[in-house]
Amino acid sequence: METGELSRAMVVAIDGPSGSGKSSVSRGVASALGLAYLDTGAMYRAATWWCLHQGVPLTDTAAVAAQVRGLPLVMGTDPAAPTVHVGGIDVGEAIRETAISSAVSAVATNLEVRAELGRLQRVAIDEARERTGIVAEGRDITTVVAPDADVRVLLTATEDARLARRARDVHGSDDAAAVEATRDQVLRRDADDSTVVQFHVAADGVVTVDSSHLDFDQTVQAVLDVVESVVGPRS
Repeated sequence: METGELSRAMVVAIDGPSGSGKSSVSRGVASALGLAYLDTGAMYRAATWWCLHQGVPLTDTAAVAAQVRGLPLVMGTDPAAPTVHVGGIDVGEAIRETAISSAVSAVATNLEVRAELGRLQRVAIDEARERTGIVAEGRDITTVVAPDADVRVLLTATEDARLARRARDVHGSDDAAAVEATRDQVLRRDADDSTVVQFHVAADGVVTVDSSHLDFDQTVQAVLDVVESVVGPRS
């Protein structure tokens, strides 16, 4: 499928576990199709950053939920340069720090937080549907947030492949030491989040793309092929 080949606005939802390549692949797909891009995982990270910034204990689930209901969050949806601002502060880099990665599950498993951020995600998707369309990615995007998306994909990979990718992202290397340093964070996050959402097995109507043996460009193309198979090329 070539860039711009699909003319109508659409919603593409991409789900999957840590290290599956959701974010980078979703951005690549959005760029190829001329669609907006929404990183719902970044919203949970932003909520975590905000609660910590406000001095709210993440163990106080009610207080965390209250903070998130008033979260001054603005998500930039340009796939070439997505941004995250909270209270006017650019937190794009801060939310990727290890402290946030280690703490985000406490927020992401808060059911009231999931309900509120899910509502905001649906608003963003509905608004984008009226314009260019959007690629939205996240843990429960294909089943809870956007079960009516035009295309729904579960992007997965073997545990070894996912750990190696995350190690390269975080440590710049996928040697044994880097992979081991990443293992607990990745597997614990998946285990924690799996208590509130299913993202390892494709639901009915969701197409699985296994990227274990694919490079980035091949994975993007595999998802684009799914899009074309579901909605067809422009006539």
